[in-house]
Amino acid sequence: MPLLLYVYFCLASEAALDPPKTPDSEPLFTKLRNPSTGEATLYLFNSGAQQLFEVKAFHEERRSWFIGQTVQQDGRLLFVTPMDPLFLILYYLIKADKEQQGKFQPLDQVVLDSEYPSCPLLLKCADVKQYIQHITDEKEIGSQKFHKYSQEKTLKWLKKKVNQTVKALKSNNILVGERVLASTFIDSKQITDAQEDYVRYAHGLISEYIPEDLSKELLKYLGLPELKSPAPEPPLKKRKLSDVPVEPQEDYTKFNSDNLKTKKANTKMSAAQKALAKVDKSGMKSISAFFGSKPKTSK
Repeated sequence: MPLLLYVYFCLASEAALDPPKTPDSEPLFTKLRNPSTGEATLYLFNSGAQQLFEVKAFHEERRSWFIGQTVQQDGRLLFVTPMDPLFLILYYLIKADKEQQGKFQPLDQVVLDSEYPSCPLLLKCADVKQYIQHITDEKEIGSQKFHKYSQEKTLKWLKKKVNQTVKALKSNNILVGERVLASTFIDSKQITDAQEDYVRYAHGLISEYIPEDLSKELLKYLGLPELKSPAPEPPLKKRKLSDVPVEPQEDYTKFNSDNLKTKKANTKMSAAQKALAKVDKSGMKSISAFFGSKPKTSK
């Protein structure tokens, strides 16, 4: 029986594929809930689940890889980039806040999902316990800590993310706003993007990792007006249909042959036509008479 070999080509940092520190801590590709849509999405935990990476696939039709003397049918190219695990944890905090009506709970009881058994690994990522205070209120009883979702802290944390994104866009000279449209036709340096363009663009990028309701709240928190779609054009008026027969609104009999003759008579004549009209035509034959059949002669 032939051995089926599945090979994935990845663009990833060295930290994503560090050698395992223990035999049971190899890098793990697994599906978790997308923090924006709640749908299954592929992620990667590095060795020991110390860091989370987002996995995105670049796929084109009719694309394969040549490996030695074989052809790998799956021609996808995977891009692996670091991701803040707080975005995924935030999804479960908001869900628990709605279900438990804002009660404090241990994190290991909040970040649970029967459909995604690898979900608790999010809490093992480095610095999660240190930075969880950016999105939760914390209460400590004895040696145990309890948390609940805080929208106020979360919006402050997300605003920092937006500002960091804006800074990265500017430092890398990423075109946004009107410069994207103008760069094809004129020198983009002649147009300066407004700060609002950068903030709105950064908000759109961050919104890909948070629920829609939170994205709208963040938009208000940033002081950005919500963009409204243009109003649809009114439909064209339709003529009312009726069973009554349609009668002509004008008297078309005025266009009969007599009127046409009169109209022709009233048309202006050229000088040559006027001179020809004054010639005496008596005794003259019409030109058509010369092309007619000859009369039969009697024998």
